[in-house]
Amino acid sequence: MELPEFLKSLVDFSEEELEEILTHFRVEEVSKEYPLVEQGQICRKLYYIEKGVGRNYYLNADGKEITQLFFGEGRFMTSLESFFQESPSLYNVEVLEESLIHFITKEDLEFLFGKYHKMEQLGRLLSTEMLTKVVHKLNAIQFQTAQERYEYMLTEYPDIIYRVPLGMVASYLGMSQETLSRIRKKKLEE
Repeated sequence: MELPEFLKSLVDFSEEELEEILTHFRVEEVSKEYPLVEQGQICRKLYYIEKGVGRNYYLNADGKEITQLFFGEGRFMTSLESFFQESPSLYNVEVLEESLIHFITKEDLEFLFGKYHKMEQLGRLLSTEMLTKVVHKLNAIQFQTAQERYEYMLTEYPDIIYRVPLGMVASYLGMSQETLSRIRKKKLEE
């Protein structure tokens, strides 16, 4: 979904408001596996994925990549706590495919929050959505079986299994790649 269409689907911006808001976004085509934020950096941009898929991940003590969240088309992506708190990011943020992204700096976003009440409404909606995703992920890891986590992931990200390496999917689900393969095989047999 293109950015103007997405913004209007959430908040009833006038054409004049939307036109000015869009002047604060930049568009960039980025290559596969392009790092947008590295762990330890302060994330100063909020990204909208028009085309492509991205993820947040961290390196555990063994140096293994652990995926926190995936972000698909029509979604905003950032290192949430780093962006809003202006603190070093606990996560790496990258795109996983050739992607078309729009981004806005924190300074421009704050300017728009101050100028347009509707932008504050948009900010609350997006923050709530991102927080909800993190809480659902935490609840899934704590309370769901591996099979239930897999099924939930398919409702959240229906095509992710075909777009990213299985190791990333397994780390997102908090399971080994072997367990993920068994669950997928069982699901196909049903």
